[in-house]
Parts: sequence; structure tokens; C-alpha cells
Amino acid sequence: MLTRKLCLKGVLFDWDGTLLNSYRSDTQAYLEMFRVLGIGWGVEELKRHYSPNWYNVYRAARIPRARWGEADHLWRRSYRFEEARLFPGARGVLSILRRKYALGLVTSGSRERVRKQLRNLNVGRCFSARVFSEDASRRKPHPAPLRLALRRLQLAAEDCVYVGDAPEDIEMARRAGVASVGVVGTSPVPARLRAARPDATIDSVAELPRLLSKRA
Repeated sequence: MLTRKLCLKGVLFDWDGTLLNSYRSDTQAYLEMFRVLGIGWGVEELKRHYSPNWYNVYRAARIPRARWGEADHLWRRSYRFEEARLFPGARGVLSILRRKYALGLVTSGSRERVRKQLRNLNVGRCFSARVFSEDASRRKPHPAPLRLALRRLQLAAEDCVYVGDAPEDIEMARRAGVASVGVVGTSPVPARLRAARPDATIDSVAELPRLLSKRA
């Protein structure tokens, strides 16, 4: 249960791993990129170093900075053949919550990719503000992306909650002064997510409306 006192007006979401069941697609794209670049990483190495900021993954894999553009291209080339879907219950959650709160999206995903997914999945209209990787000067866990979304929603930090599946999501929310909910059951790094100490945890995003209805 959320223990912080909230006069909740806005709910902001991460995209990949929180609403979108994209980890398999994401992983397959990484593995293909590693293969082409001659990097001996598999699933376990990726899990150990996974971050919504893919440059942190590149650093951990010791990909030279001069090849980051090539790595980006390889990842996108592979990912376009993958098909990610919303987690069960995610569409209903958005439908329920948008009746009571302003909804925002703060994602490390690229504008082109996420916009296409929002359009294909027919959920783009649910969000009154969207912040993509290109929109803010810094990336998660820096609070700049979340602060930008708050400005676009014209809401105060103390009146909002951010929902994510990675420790960087929780740190970003904390640094922005926003309450956080960690979705542990769909996180690729559940132990690290719990260690980040979100204000509340749920197993799936489908549990969110009930959690928010019981907020202190």
C-alpha cells in the first residue's frame, strides 16, 4: 500500500516492461546485436546489466562509444521484426484510470518506435502527455524526463505517482519528488527493483487501480 499522503491527480507510466510486454522482443534484439558485433553476451549477462538506458548496457558490454550508432542501428533492425503486446489487463487499467486522473507516459523508448506501438495498440489517446527518449536533456534515472511530463500535465510532483519496472524508474521518481510504484512481477530485475525501495509494489499493472483506491 502507498504510505505517502497523496491528493492524487496524475498517474504516469513507464512503457516497456510496465504496460508493454516487450522484454522478449527487447532481449532478442540485443542478442542479435551482440552476435553481429562479436560480443559474447547471452541472456544472463543482459539480465545482470539490464537498464532502460541502453547506453548503460553498451558500457557494461564494453562496446566502444564509436560503435554506439552501429549498435543502435542493429538493435532497431532486429526489433522491427518482433511484435510486443500489452500486458494482460493493461488496456483496462488505462481505461479505468483515465476517468479519474490525468495520465502521462515517460519512456526511454524512441519517439518513432513508441508512437508506432501506441498507434497500433490503440492506446495513444489515453495519455495527456508523452515524453520519449529524445524529449529531455537527460535520461532515467535523472529526473528531467519526469519533470518535463509534470510540466506538460501542469501537475505538481506531490499530486502524482509514477509506475515502472526498473530501479532507474524508482530513482527518477524519487529525485523528482514523485511517489513510485514498482511492478515486480514483470520486471527483468525484480531484486534490484525491490532494493530501490519503491513506495509500493505490485505483481502486475492490473493491480494498480485497486492499489490507488486504497492510497493513504
